[in-house]
Amino acid sequence: MILKDKIASEKLPKHVAIIMDGNGRWAALHGNERTFGHEHGVESVRSVVEGAGEIGLKYLTLYAFSTENWGRPKEEVDALMGLLVHAINEETEKLKEKNVSLQMIGDFDSLPVDVQDKLNWSINELKDCTGLTLILALSYSARWEITEAVRKIADDVKSGKLGTEQINNELIDTYLTTNGIPDPELLIRTSGENRVSNFLLWQIAYTEFYFTPILWPDFRKDNLFEAICDFQNRERRFGKTSQQIVS
Repeated sequence: MILKDKIASEKLPKHVAIIMDGNGRWAALHGNERTFGHEHGVESVRSVVEGAGEIGLKYLTLYAFSTENWGRPKEEVDALMGLLVHAINEETEKLKEKNVSLQMIGDFDSLPVDVQDKLNWSINELKDCTGLTLILALSYSARWEITEAVRKIADDVKSGKLGTEQINNELIDTYLTTNGIPDPELLIRTSGENRVSNFLLWQIAYTEFYFTPILWPDFRKDNLFEAICDFQNRERRFGKTSQQIVS
């Protein structure tokens, strides 16, 4: 039986998030510069998006570029931004054919203007697609997101638009960049690193983690299926006991 056929549709997570890690190490293993790994990572994105659509996943978030990544060498950042624009150009029509819509979370205004323009164009082109929603986390970090949410809530309290007694988990959700997106049920990190690297810290309170030693450029849809099969064999209790879950 192939991996995809082992996935139980009734237990499919609605939202899977992936920390795409290992491009630089993959490039080094192949005797090339880091950008070589980023370029080959695009094929992994293509395969995983295709696989997510095949099994009926509703949301897939890819951690593509963190706020901390701005501190990398300028030539690498410039290459990444150029690769992003090129990938959007190349992939938008293919995503439309697969009925995939696109969203972005992160500090949009910090991105280069050409990246902003391409993202806006692609999001608009795919706005009527009703299958998988692909979410790119760009210039994103959880602490940045939470800080922005706190600042906006404070402004609304100060202006009288909001009372402090109204502040609860549900209200905070609406001030996050993920507003309207369900929390991920499964978080995958490639490359053998066992940390979440400032990614969706509010949203992953009850998320299942899956760490794999596979470097991102080698990750394919079968690896996604394997992670989901592993997820489906876990008991998710949300603070309750096993007996309460069964009953």
